[in-house]
Amino acid sequence: MTELMEARDLFRAAYENRYTWDKNFPGYTMDITYKKGDTVYTAKARIDADMKAEVSGIDNEEVKKEIHGQLWETSIHRVRRSFEETHSKNVFTLGETDETGAVEIMVKGTAMGDRYKVHNNEVSLVHRHIRDIVVTINTFSTHDTGEGYLAYRYDSVYSDPQTGAVKGGKSEFEDEYEKVGNYYILTRRVICTEQDGQTETIEFGFSNVKLLEPALV
Repeated sequence: MTELMEARDLFRAAYENRYTWDKNFPGYTMDITYKKGDTVYTAKARIDADMKAEVSGIDNEEVKKEIHGQLWETSIHRVRRSFEETHSKNVFTLGETDETGAVEIMVKGTAMGDRYKVHNNEVSLVHRHIRDIVVTINTFSTHDTGEGYLAYRYDSVYSDPQTGAVKGGKSEFEDEYEKVGNYYILTRRVICTEQDGQTETIEFGFSNVKLLEPALV
């Protein structure tokens, strides 16, 4: 029981140390630059207080979809949910400690088979089963906002849960944030994806960020 509580407390502390937006987050608008090789597109976007994203000012539907996907992925990780709301039905146990000092946290319960690593009060590895895919994310460096941490350099791999075969290649990310008003907002993301010996780099620039006026209650 002590080990179970130690694992749960260790993971809870790292979970609650993530940077998230509070309930007063009003949403924001921004200008977007998308660069892929010699191809450059510009667009505008709006993220509402409920995290709904809207992209406009661009005719290329494929690029528009890519931009929307990045905005959704970014926003969903800023949603503030309590630890109990997210993990109340999970049981955590301690695994191995690696050479860096990161402690493995194994999960049973509704998220059976998932695992994490915690290092210096941050989640340094996420290994999750999401429907018919497994996503593994290693975080190599972070931003300390003073209100929680944000991942700076990290990678992600999607794989088949049965065979372990990689799907879609390995992607490496580098993020930059700026504080606008009371909130840290993503201003640049570079994604390098390697697949079948080929490397593709996409850069998203988010500028002219303006918070929306809070809704009157």
